[in-house]
Amino acid sequence: MADPQSATSPWLSHFQRYLTTERQVSAYTVRNYLFELKRVEALFTESDNWLNLQHESLQAMLAKLHRQGLSPRSLSLTLSSIKQFFVFLLKEGHIAQNPALNLSSPKQAKPLPKNMDVDSVTHLLEIDANDPLSYRDKAIMELFYSSGLRLAELAGLNVCDIQFNAAQVKVLGKGNKERIVPIGQLALKAITQWLEIRHDIACADEALFVTAKGNRLAHRSIQARLTKWGQEQALAVKVHPHKLRHSFATHMLESSADLRAVQELLGHENLSTTQVYTSLDFQHLAKVYDGAHPRAKKRGAKK
Repeated sequence: MADPQSATSPWLSHFQRYLTTERQVSAYTVRNYLFELKRVEALFTESDNWLNLQHESLQAMLAKLHRQGLSPRSLSLTLSSIKQFFVFLLKEGHIAQNPALNLSSPKQAKPLPKNMDVDSVTHLLEIDANDPLSYRDKAIMELFYSSGLRLAELAGLNVCDIQFNAAQVKVLGKGNKERIVPIGQLALKAITQWLEIRHDIACADEALFVTAKGNRLAHRSIQARLTKWGQEQALAVKVHPHKLRHSFATHMLESSADLRAVQELLGHENLSTTQVYTSLDFQHLAKVYDGAHPRAKKRGAKK
């Protein structure tokens, strides 16, 4: 980390004295603030100085640091340092307006849960269903993985939403947008077995998945049951609905590489949302390219 004594701008030196004498913050905090401010200062053009910077320029600098790979934690500290510094400049009367007032950190990509490999999912779904709740839970997990449903979508299903003849399910997604999604044969079989048991339960409504008392199964209950089965099947990862949805999307993309089809199945409005699910490694992509592109040089081909 850079030595704060080497601050290149007199304004940073003034800020250092302010933090040390008036604010009496720790030397470590002072050093962190100055290091982050000098990181920003390194992006200045010849005409830039701390007193003439505008909001747009500061936001652009943060975006550049983001593109350069600065971690979310470091970006947060950079933003905090900038805001503290401009509060100081405003307080001392060096600037008339604070350009950092509504400054925001560039949005970070939301980390997705790691998908389960096919063997792990298969092991999870091979539970020994021997009581009503286990038959219900098996149908729930099979449907999550078979059709890539969201938790709210699955919890909101009614019995009539399952179209057995067409092997599909009618789903009410985000924004009350309806879509039709295929169901695999193993999921249909598990749902059929569950419905035979559900027939003997006095249900309050037409909910597909209900409790032993016949009430629609709550979101938290579904999450808890998946966690339970992940533990009972001795899986190394915590099992939850979105992990099965993510695994569905990843495995579909690995097998088909058809991003738009998976977009429709997941109910994403924008293709960019689906793209974050792509976890294809470069070797797989290279293999697809070599096998599909007319002018690709096939691996191992004779010269």
